[in-house]
Amino acid sequence: MNLDLNYLGLKTNKNIYRNLNVDELVKLSLEREDVALSKTGALSVTTGKYTGRSPKDKFIVDREEIRSDIAWGKVNVPISIENYNKIKERLIDYLSDKDLFIFDGLSGADRKYSKKFRIINELPSQNLFIHQLLIRPTKEELDNYNNPNYTILVCPTLKLEKEKYGINSEAAIIIDYVENIILIAGTGYAGEIKKSVFSTMNYCLTKMGVLPMHCSANIDPITHESAIFFGLSGTGKTTLSADPSRMLIGDDEHGFSEDSIFNLEGGCYAKCINLSKESEPDIYNAIRYGAVVENVILNKETKEFDFSDDSLTENTRVAYPIDYINNSVKEGVGPIPKVIIFLTADAFGVLPSISRLNKNQAMYHFITGFTSKLSGTERGVKNPEPTFSTLFGEPFMPMNPKIYAHMLGERLDKYGIDVYLVNTGWIGGKASDGAKRIKLEYTRQMVKEALNGTLRCAKFKHHDIFNLDYPVEISGIPNEILDPALAWDSIDEYISASNALAKLFMDNFNSKYPDMDLNIVSAGPKPIIK
Repeated sequence: MNLDLNYLGLKTNKNIYRNLNVDELVKLSLEREDVALSKTGALSVTTGKYTGRSPKDKFIVDREEIRSDIAWGKVNVPISIENYNKIKERLIDYLSDKDLFIFDGLSGADRKYSKKFRIINELPSQNLFIHQLLIRPTKEELDNYNNPNYTILVCPTLKLEKEKYGINSEAAIIIDYVENIILIAGTGYAGEIKKSVFSTMNYCLTKMGVLPMHCSANIDPITHESAIFFGLSGTGKTTLSADPSRMLIGDDEHGFSEDSIFNLEGGCYAKCINLSKESEPDIYNAIRYGAVVENVILNKETKEFDFSDDSLTENTRVAYPIDYINNSVKEGVGPIPKVIIFLTADAFGVLPSISRLNKNQAMYHFITGFTSKLSGTERGVKNPEPTFSTLFGEPFMPMNPKIYAHMLGERLDKYGIDVYLVNTGWIGGKASDGAKRIKLEYTRQMVKEALNGTLRCAKFKHHDIFNLDYPVEISGIPNEILDPALAWDSIDEYISASNALAKLFMDNFNSKYPDMDLNIVSAGPKPIIK
């Protein structure tokens, strides 16, 4: 087809395929790539050397127009305009003699805030991936698409010369917030496309007065009250938000405007490691025709996946459209949330299983993003390790954390939202010492009480070390689950372990956010000094 790519300087005599349907993309992927169909019809792909994001290869173009907006550092790393232009020219030249697979889609289900993204792929399987993950425009929207707001050039088979281009390896992921162009080269991991869109939206939505969030969201189909779940890998975000009694708005990325919360995507990108029909039926049943499964070993004879096999990576994934989930909100938009849940998995076994947060405490824990890295969530992690990820999505947030925190605080004030910190981790001791994890049935019950408003009437007790208030009684929940000190054999050991974690909180906050507002700093844990 004829499509004007002159704004990129991209000219090709090859075929240009725009917004092909699933059947066409599956057929072309099977013809052109080393991929296969599973027994259920899902497309099985391997991504080569790169089986996860490559944070050390991610850059932002350092331009005067946006320089003061960006929180430069280890996460948001600058690249010069000169090197960016050289890499862009290399990608454009590389794509000029290839068939191009283009997906013109949207990010942002609330059309008042959506942005048009054009993704240009050299591989049809990656075009199918992003077709399923972004919002697929209606025929009318596609007919009137005109120029995109942002363009992403994706060249996974192009390996760059790091010395020539001033980068760290053969791969590069570069965002230019002024030219509105994103470059991805040298990595076959399709998640880089998804997260580049997210990183871009986290910049432009903030400029529009919309709070971007790395979270899941669902809604009660009867009361029409929505809830947001923040949580890093292994905290139970997917499990707890996929409640059969509620409808899923989205599982990973959302915007919080003045009048709605809305999904940024039109699909889901779920982990597959040790997946079973019993543990995650929604995800398991979504692995069917049209889904793209990454780096899961496929039996060549039976065409069945072995979800327990991590020989390629522990970060096995599946991408599928959200309408593969029966209990989902197809429009991707919900009302202002009544409840916000911060999920953490405390490997020290000392945090209360559920705590109520006031505005300042909520901003503190939003900024901090504490949990424990769990075995199976990151290669090389054998035992749970404490970690902090700013805003529960540090790699994707380009601006100063204070900006996002204040936006959250303003919304808490305006709408009177209840906020809770829920610990899905261990109880009665450290994970490394063999302590047991809090039962999922208890966590589900506590979250249910938070969502239905029952906890508003509960009696709370203050935890001096963690500077939190936790309920003294919840129907069906043992006292030692609510008050973690009761689960320990020794109160002295509990206080010692609590102080150790509180000090980690303080050290992290002091080192990463030295200029944070005093009211937020003072809302954090306070170790007891003897």
